Amino acid sequence: MTKMIKMIILDVDGCMTNGSITFDENGVESKTFNVKDGLGITTWLKIGNDAVIITGRTSKIVERRAKELGIVHLFQGVKNKKEVLQNIMDVLGVDPQEVAVIGDDLNDIGMFEVASLGFAPADAHPSIKEKADVVLKAKGGEGAVREMIDTIVSRNAQQKEFLSVWQ
Repeated sequence: MTKMIKMIILDVDGCMTNGSITFDENGVESKTFNVKDGLGITTWLKIGNDAVIITGRTSKIVERRAKELGIVHLFQGVKNKKEVLQNIMDVLGVDPQEVAVIGDDLNDIGMFEVASLGFAPADAHPSIKEKADVVLKAKGGEGAVREMIDTIVSRNAQQKEFLSVWQ
């Protein structure tokens, strides 16, 4: 019997955002996040699940977004995402069968090898789409994370609980 997904692993650039990184004339970085993804993540957390951000870049903006969403497990500047994912699962006692990941590019492949369920945004690199269990209709930063969560919630038979959070 397949276990329910209890933890989602999120890449940032290309999944939670469209992958664009903008700097103003003072070198201040900006990113755009999708509000539907945010609502999906906060609801996912409210029904008792966990979310982890593992990203290759380091950004105060990502730190702020994680805090705003209630994500306490944030790993930035990661070179080996597979190793970090394995460590967090070991520390939290989470089985790989309870983990789903979303990634969009080559540095995410290792996470797909660990998690039981892999998702790729519609605009992900072809090698990631090949590894993914589900290629989403939405692009990164355009609701891909929300589509992933909705898919998992339906699969987990948590739809009623997920919807009731906001009623």
